[in-house]
Order: sequence, then C-alpha cells, then structure tokens
Amino acid sequence: MKKTLALALAATNFLGTGAIAQDITEFRIGILGGENAQDRMNSYQCLADYTTQALGVETKLFAPADYNGVIQGLLGGTIDMAWLGASAYAATYLQDPEAVEPVLVKVNVDGSIGYHSIGFARKDSGVTSLDDMEGKVFGFGDPNSTSGYLIPSIEIPRYKDGITMESGEYFGEVKFTGGHEQTIVAVANGDIDGGVTWADGQGNWEDGYNSGALRKAVDAGLVDMNDMVEIWKSNVIPEGPVVLRKALPADVRATMTALVDGLYESDPDCAYGVAAGDTLGFQPVGHDTYISIVEARKAEIGG
Repeated sequence: MKKTLALALAATNFLGTGAIAQDITEFRIGILGGENAQDRMNSYQCLADYTTQALGVETKLFAPADYNGVIQGLLGGTIDMAWLGASAYAATYLQDPEAVEPVLVKVNVDGSIGYHSIGFARKDSGVTSLDDMEGKVFGFGDPNSTSGYLIPSIEIPRYKDGITMESGEYFGEVKFTGGHEQTIVAVANGDIDGGVTWADGQGNWEDGYNSGALRKAVDAGLVDMNDMVEIWKSNVIPEGPVVLRKALPADVRATMTALVDGLYESDPDCAYGVAAGDTLGFQPVGHDTYISIVEARKAEIGG
C-alpha cells in the first residue's frame, strides 16, 4: 500500500491535485496480445490500481483477442493508453496521425531500446535453421505484430532465395496462430514446426532471455527453453512505444507519462509484469524513432 500511495501521489503531485477527476470519468488501458487474456490482465492490474489512485477515476483494462482490437480502440477513443509494438503504432499512425502520441519506450538492462524477432523450433525436430524449414509449417503471431509478422516478412525472404510468406511455396504452410503465446505453445506442442516471437535477445536462452514473450512463457511454465532451439534472429527492431490518445486532457497525459516513467523505481515487480521481464524501466520517446517502421509497414502492408 505504501508503494501504491507513494507512486500515485507522486504522479498526482506532478501537476497538483483536484483537477484531473473533473476532466475524465474513467481511464482505459489496452493490452496487446502476447499472453492469454487473464495473464495479461493480471500483469497490468498493479498499473491499473496506480492509475486509479493517480487520476481519481476508475481504471479499466481491455485485452482484445487481437492487435487490431487495441488499434481500433485507440482510434475510436474507447482505449486511452497502450503499449504498442512498433508495427501496431505504425498502423495506428497511418490511419490517423493525430490519434495517439508515443511518450515512453521500454529500456533493456543494457540501456538499449531494441529487441529481435526470434525464429525457433523444437530441439528434437532436427530443425536448426530456416534451411531446414522447407516444406514445413511455419507460424506467425498476428498480422499487426512487428516481430510476429512485419519484420520477418521483410527479412526472412532476404535470408534465402525462394522463401516467401505464401503457403506451399517454400514453407509447406504458413499459419497465423493469433499471438506470441499461441505461437510458442504451438511449437512446443509440435502443432507447427517453427515460428517467430519477440525477445530482447539479452541474457540466457534457457530463461527466455531477459524480457519478451519467451520470458513470459517460461515464467508461466508453458515452455522449457532447453527443449527449444533458435533458428533465426532478426536485425534489431526499435521497441514499441507506450502511447496516449492525443485527445486526452494535457494533465492526464502528463500524469500518466510520469506514472509509467517512474514505475520501475517505485515498484520493480509491477514494472516486470508490465514490461514482460527484466528491464531498466521506461524512457521518453517520440515519433521519429518509428519512421522506418511506418515506411516499412506502408510498403509491405499498404498501411
């Protein structure tokens, strides 16, 4: 409770008390796919509690079935804040450049703000690289995922002539699993031969690295990384931004930015859940960081 009050009061005192609750009646946080809905809600409940304390209004969490649910919520004004992947931010920006503002980005334990799309397979499958995936079933997470589709769809065809994202051309079948956790479980269960997900690429493979979908799956007991092997790794991808709707009152946006920015220092356990593993918290970020992803999405998907 002391942490809750300290963080909430720090965020509220950032602007002064009393005015915020008059501007809004509730605050809504959207959570991208990556884990099952209940686990996502559990990881964010501490942030919701802090938000309620800081803003003085009810905070609601939303965990739509796919990325587009969060994107459309931000565009339509039914979601106020979300931590988006870079491609999901690009999708939002391309549909309405004035809808959201990127304010913060997750910081890795080495101070960097990048991560990787990781291709992986079961160790006992005999698959050790994309060369071994010809004719096999390959899984992507969500069409609006940066690491779960956009970047692999650009970089994997460059790996080897003849690789495309179409079923039956190089891969025997290409499947969308619905999310990162679904891809991890599908590979672990042998339902697909390989797939891609996201990880910081730092730390130990057996831990699922320091942060990312693999780390969350290890924490949840869904996978033993000793049974898995890395078969491909993308170039560094800029970590996606925490965004706020531009239509929110300025004091609300400033308070929420301060709250999330201070989360790691005030409650490392909460920050671990929100940031999907070990990090140094968050730091300010702007649109310029994502220009290359916006252009890539425009070229590959048509925005």
